[in-house]
Amino acid sequence: MKFASEFRDPALARALLSAIADKADALGASRAKPLHIMEICGGHTHSIFRYGLDKLVHEGIEFIHGPGCPVCVLPMARVDECVEIAERPGVIFTTFGDAMRVPGHRKSLMQAKAGGADVRMVYSPLDALELARRNPEREVVFFGLGFETTTPSTALSVQQAAREGLRNFSVFCNHITVPEPIKALLDDPDMVLDGFIGPGHVSMVIGVHPYDFIARDYGKPIVVAGFEPTDLLQSILMILTQVAEGRAAVENQYGRVVPEHGNPVSLAAIDDVYEKRPSFEWRGLGEIDASGLRIRPKYRAFDAEEKFGIGYARTRAPVPEIAGCECGKVMVGKLKPTQCPQFGKGCSPEMPLGALMVSSEGACAAYWQYGSRVAAE
Repeated sequence: MKFASEFRDPALARALLSAIADKADALGASRAKPLHIMEICGGHTHSIFRYGLDKLVHEGIEFIHGPGCPVCVLPMARVDECVEIAERPGVIFTTFGDAMRVPGHRKSLMQAKAGGADVRMVYSPLDALELARRNPEREVVFFGLGFETTTPSTALSVQQAAREGLRNFSVFCNHITVPEPIKALLDDPDMVLDGFIGPGHVSMVIGVHPYDFIARDYGKPIVVAGFEPTDLLQSILMILTQVAEGRAAVENQYGRVVPEHGNPVSLAAIDDVYEKRPSFEWRGLGEIDASGLRIRPKYRAFDAEEKFGIGYARTRAPVPEIAGCECGKVMVGKLKPTQCPQFGKGCSPEMPLGALMVSSEGACAAYWQYGSRVAAE
């Protein structure tokens, strides 16, 4: 398949693996003192396990699984608030499919639907807009969830709703940004990281310069990477080369997709519709300053938090994690999924305790799907 098979070429993969091994040996990497490389994106985590890269790369390289995906890092309180909105009379609550089964403290959206709430899976916020047009007597709420990758589509939908005057459409905004949690991880004295594989899809929107602080302020290399096996292997080699040369820079392996300065149309829509929240809660990381987005006052009519008096529009008590669930520690790279006492026992794809087993980009789902179920050493 053109534009895919060339990035899965076995000969190229073997050459890259050999070069990685040579570089790791020269750096003195070993199982006793491995090089820790964090892949920030859950799509990368799944590619690593799908293609067996965790077993193929030099034994002195250890992948640390980072925040992964917005479903993974969403705190239980926000899931509870989704359910609260969905169960209100006259509401059609719309969401992407991977958020349907994420457990809240009370229930998931799927369970709310089974109990009679009108919860519908959509593929785009434009589907929610169409529902609002067809159901003018009902409130249609879109669960705006995602990193910078999905933020533009929600922003453009809000702009379209404003142009049409669709006052029965609103967004429960849970859009979050990538650079701030990376800084929180780097500020954690318990984290030992030698480099980062940067998220390709996020960078397609924001470009590469929002990561400059990683190299400039923390002296860590970061390489924005594609999602095919040779993309990831080349990115690892680029990171090792920077370490070997004693330098730290932001490099773009995914140049065929990621422009240096991002997508100007998307960035303009984001800037028009959203502003930074003072802080936002992340699973496993707590409140992180300026890491979330909220709808600007000029679009307040389309803000579900304001319309329903929910979320950060009201005071709320923290919601604790389910007892025994270690999603928070797995999400920040402090535990491997198989080190969670519930992995494969109390928590499985059929009966998940946490978001990382549910999400299509969750680390626990990757370990389960691709057979890495043996207890970590």
